[in-house]
Amino acid sequence: MPEGPSLIILREQAQIFKGKRVLAAEGNSKIDKTRVVGQRIVSLRSWGKHFLIEFPGFTVRIHLLMFGRYCINERKPDKPIRFGLRFARGEELNFYACSARYLEGDLDSTYDWSGDVMSDSWNAAAARKKLRAMPDTLVCDALLDQTVFAGVGNIIKNEVLYRIRVHPCSKVGALTAAKLRQLVEEARRYSFQFLEWKRAYVLSKHWLVHNKGMCPRCEIKLQRAYLGITDRRTFFCERCQIRYSPPARRTARAKRRRISARR
Repeated sequence: MPEGPSLIILREQAQIFKGKRVLAAEGNSKIDKTRVVGQRIVSLRSWGKHFLIEFPGFTVRIHLLMFGRYCINERKPDKPIRFGLRFARGEELNFYACSARYLEGDLDSTYDWSGDVMSDSWNAAAARKKLRAMPDTLVCDALLDQTVFAGVGNIIKNEVLYRIRVHPCSKVGALTAAKLRQLVEEARRYSFQFLEWKRAYVLSKHWLVHNKGMCPRCEIKLQRAYLGITDRRTFFCERCQIRYSPPARRTARAKRRRISARR
């Protein structure tokens, strides 16, 4: 699934269409494609994993799902277009294996830009507050929660948890305040590193655990498992990634025994 940094690259590449009028639209998407014909693109934006083509009064939201792709001024001859736009002088913007839908009204009323981990408006304090409200959530699920970390995907999840030495099955509420802060900070930091490496076509060369077999710190075999309610493939080291768990709850009988012993 394309992650937030990949959507930023798409957003940058698609800026050539800003201000241009759509001459035709096609594809096997079920949305009314005639609605965009004759309309001029106001802006091209992204929020997390959403690519947003803004027109006057409405927006086309593209989600690339697990295997979505796009082409600018070309097309894949062997793939059916899901949603495609045609412009003057033969220019075109095509999307494949994606979800396309309309959003009505102002985007600033629809999206909380401070929740996008790569946005200039990113609010780390708000992210920590959201995490503290979900203490029983596994950190591997929390990082993929788009209401907390819009744009974070499975690669970022695996790399962030390894870098901060946290086991993916740790519960959010068991993390220390310092470790929670580190989780939030590293999610943003690594997302920008991801973007830099992807632009240079060297992203996979910098992976420490994702799709790897050995822990670069411990030199032992990495674990691979589908974890959490998100059931996404996770790579981790059982030795150097600490599993944080809440302290065991004492029973009422044990509590009475402690009180008696103090008397």
